[in-house]
Amino acid sequence: MKAIVLNRLMKFSIGVLTLVYLGSCNDNSYKENAMAQPVDLTEEFEVVQTEFKSNTPKDLKIIKSAKVRYKVKKVQLATEQIKQITAQHEGYISDMRFDNNLYNLENRFTIKVPNCSFDNLLDSISKVAEFIEYENITTKDVTEEFIDIEARLKTKLEVKERYETILKENAKTVKDILATEEKLRVLQEEIESAQGRIKYLSNKIAYSTIQVDLYETVNYKEEPSSYEKSFWSRGKDGLVFGWNFVENVVLAIIHIWPLLIIGAIIFFLVRNRRIQKRKNP
Repeated sequence: MKAIVLNRLMKFSIGVLTLVYLGSCNDNSYKENAMAQPVDLTEEFEVVQTEFKSNTPKDLKIIKSAKVRYKVKKVQLATEQIKQITAQHEGYISDMRFDNNLYNLENRFTIKVPNCSFDNLLDSISKVAEFIEYENITTKDVTEEFIDIEARLKTKLEVKERYETILKENAKTVKDILATEEKLRVLQEEIESAQGRIKYLSNKIAYSTIQVDLYETVNYKEEPSSYEKSFWSRGKDGLVFGWNFVENVVLAIIHIWPLLIIGAIIFFLVRNRRIQKRKNP
């Protein structure tokens, strides 16, 4: 009986050891297979990065503009500083409006600056501010519109050349000539419109716009209801009044000179008669 039990235990032990060995072999083979097929993440990342770069437009057409409002200590001083900074960045001021009221002094002007200097100029003029009330920056991508207009313009120029060839070589009758010239006229108008739009967009892209509002707070002073004139002011008014009176008298005499002459004649006649009566009573 004991021999049978020992025999069964030996078989069970051999079976457990066999399963453990097989499991370890499968694990090692799995590890070997996993190590044998490494994933080259760097290569895949480079491929993705290359594809992304190839899809990115190289020559973007961006129109930049900004609106800023700054509080400064002295409006005139800050304006002069911004003018100097703008000149350093090859920009210029297109318009300016100064406003003075009882509460603050304001100066509003527009800066035109090359697109490449837009960010640097904006950072530089912000240092002049004592307090930044707001800075609004907007960008508009017109790359698609620009490319589309250029492609249409190229096509219209090619069509125009073909019509000019037809007009020179194939148009024989007056009707054909007039029809071809009408087509050329319409094409020329469309070409000029496209060229004008390209020029406008090119100028907008080349020069960015920054609208600057500077303001300086002042102590409120109530506006007086009436003003009292000084001695010198009243003396000046008196001199003006006297001179005006003399002018009016002279003008009045000039206007009535015939009456004055007649009156003088009558006066001398009456006087002479009285003198004669005294001499001959």
